Amino acid sequence: MSRLEALRAAFARAGQVQVFDFWDELDTESRGRLLSQAAEIDLEEVSRLIGTHLKSDSSNKLDLDGLEPAPCISLPENGGDPDEWADAVRKGEESLRAGKVAAVTVAGGQGTRLGFDGPKGAFPITPVKKKCLFQVFAEKIMAAEIQYGCAIPWFIMTSHDNHEWTETFLKDSNWFGMQPDKVHCFTQGRMPAVDYDGKIMLENPGAIAMNPDGHGGSMRALVHSGAIEKMRADGIEFISYFQVDNPLVRVIDPAFIGFHQIHDSQMSSKMVPKVDAGEKVGHFCNVGERLIVVEYSDMPETLAGKIDDSGELRFLAGSIAVHVISLEFVERVGRGEAGLLPFHRADKKVQTIDAHGETIRPDSPNGVKFEMFIFDALPLARNPIVVETFRGDDFSPAKNASGTDSPQSCRDDQLRQFTRWARDAGVDIPVDDTGLPSIAFEVSPIFAVDGESFAAKWKSLAVKPPIEEGTYLE
Repeated sequence: MSRLEALRAAFARAGQVQVFDFWDELDTESRGRLLSQAAEIDLEEVSRLIGTHLKSDSSNKLDLDGLEPAPCISLPENGGDPDEWADAVRKGEESLRAGKVAAVTVAGGQGTRLGFDGPKGAFPITPVKKKCLFQVFAEKIMAAEIQYGCAIPWFIMTSHDNHEWTETFLKDSNWFGMQPDKVHCFTQGRMPAVDYDGKIMLENPGAIAMNPDGHGGSMRALVHSGAIEKMRADGIEFISYFQVDNPLVRVIDPAFIGFHQIHDSQMSSKMVPKVDAGEKVGHFCNVGERLIVVEYSDMPETLAGKIDDSGELRFLAGSIAVHVISLEFVERVGRGEAGLLPFHRADKKVQTIDAHGETIRPDSPNGVKFEMFIFDALPLARNPIVVETFRGDDFSPAKNASGTDSPQSCRDDQLRQFTRWARDAGVDIPVDDTGLPSIAFEVSPIFAVDGESFAAKWKSLAVKPPIEEGTYLE
């Protein structure tokens, strides 16, 4: 039986024969693409998802009975134990010096919402030099390599839509100073979109409507791409995981890595206190002894806005999608040995075709996409922990074209960070009530990655340059 015959038979058994309706009209290239896409699809998995997400509403119900705020390790200034934090820093630094840490960036998205034609990682984000997100992360990794005398490999998860573009962009940018053999791109998995009758949709006569399988798919992709083997060969034991839209993130955080080890955790998460009840971040919660994240869209307003006895939000801990994950746990989840991450249903407008092969661009949702979330691995992990971080040094994403979480708000937060470091080191820079300076300047990660390193570097300068409009410290 030929490959075509085997696939057509499998799709017919699954009730998805329509995928090949236009086969006889396709040219050789289109046939090859359709066969390749069809071979990607796990028909049993799709059938199961159709049964649970379309033919039953049970999977869409979130049981919030007994929901409690998750405990977290507080920052010293908020009541955390300074000695415990110092121990965590030492432990994390030991692992860094031993070369046990890799960085993983989830970068499958396009910059469409930002009005940018290209992968989001190539979007210019810094206030003076307009460095792109990828450059910011590369320089933070190199700064850690210099500080700890180690090599930190960088793994970037792309999508089928931006993989080739991303690799070419990084190569043309000379890997932003990193060693080329330490930068690895791997491609995210995909899932087919289905209509409300459970039929796999065609984007055009020769292509299935395929979509990325969500940031939770990173664990499967790390395994299937061979990235795990590369990490193991380099002696990696822990990955520092973060998403591409957050240039403020502490890419390499010794304290966070150390807490992960001290608590014998398989997956650790960072949190920031929410700015208000309506902030669009997930909530770290406990159900019994299980740590979970409840998305903002799933959290009832009555719970999201509930106030505790101290006058703070009861469900205060917001998820910022920053994790340290043990390599062996990634592998077990990626292979399905630690349990399967659930798929979530998302009703979307999916470009498709009619029975005559004519394009349909819907004005309202006409299909369902399936995606996994990385935080759904937390209940599967041993000793998952939540560690508080300071928002001003770790979280300011660029998600929207304007307003909150936009490139402008992100650049302003970078300026506030740089200014805070400089003022703490004794530099006189006027600021407004929010800490925003009236001038734009920039601090390279090679110069400093936090207030402590800025103060040390500034003190060491024999001639201290004036910090004024356009100043760049590197």
